[in-house]
Amino acid sequence: MPELPEVETVMRGLDVALTGHIIAHAALARRDLRWAVPDGVVQALTGARVAGFRRRGKYILLRLDHGASLLIHLGMSGRMTIDQAPQPHQHLTLRTASGRQIGFVDPRRFGALDLVATHAENQHWLLAKLGPEPLERGLTPAYLARALARKSTPIKIALLDQGLIAGIGNIYASEALHRARINPTTPADQLSRKQLTTLIAAIRETLKDAIAAGGSSLRDYAQPSGELGYFQHAWRVYDRAGQPCAQCPGPPQCPGITRIVQSNRATYYCPRSQP
Repeated sequence: MPELPEVETVMRGLDVALTGHIIAHAALARRDLRWAVPDGVVQALTGARVAGFRRRGKYILLRLDHGASLLIHLGMSGRMTIDQAPQPHQHLTLRTASGRQIGFVDPRRFGALDLVATHAENQHWLLAKLGPEPLERGLTPAYLARALARKSTPIKIALLDQGLIAGIGNIYASEALHRARINPTTPADQLSRKQLTTLIAAIRETLKDAIAAGGSSLRDYAQPSGELGYFQHAWRVYDRAGQPCAQCPGPPQCPGITRIVQSNRATYYCPRSQP
């Protein structure tokens, strides 16, 4: 599933292509996505001017000038296209008065489209329980200490909880913990205030680097332009089991990057630099 950097990259591409433009035509090919697309989506989009965009966690909000927002969730295989020919499994198509064409493509239909009043975005049932944005001021060591108190689950698993921090997924949790030199199996409530401060800095650094690289391209993800992201070439531990860690001297001092399974998700870390 696309994580925060991929969703942010997609949102920025849509913002450049659509903001300020009038949607002259909207067509919905099917409504049976992860949840049924509500009645009125096509009517709300047609003739509206795009006022701007917002990302909340792994969700994109396309804001319209009449006070409604289209909520977009890419799910497991969803992606947005800009000025590309219609593709198989393209469920929503938008065409602007200036001739730009936007598509929402989702072969597995695990994505979602919904309408919400712009002023009530934060009350939408998919957004209401999300934790703070990791790149904003709400994520502080004090907040994290309170949120993790008496939470004995491993810190890697805790970071995947969208109610704790919005937008972090499997790739960036492993990468941030490596940069912070924190073992992913450490009980979350055992991290010191200093470790939490280091972890927050590592999360922000990792996400900013990934956004700058256009995200990580895995399976279905590509930028709306069709270009792939490049952050997968900068992974320090993720999907690198058995390879040397750049921070370590190599065998025999360091056995290399280790892969373990936590809650049915693969975790990658270096036993030597993340004791």
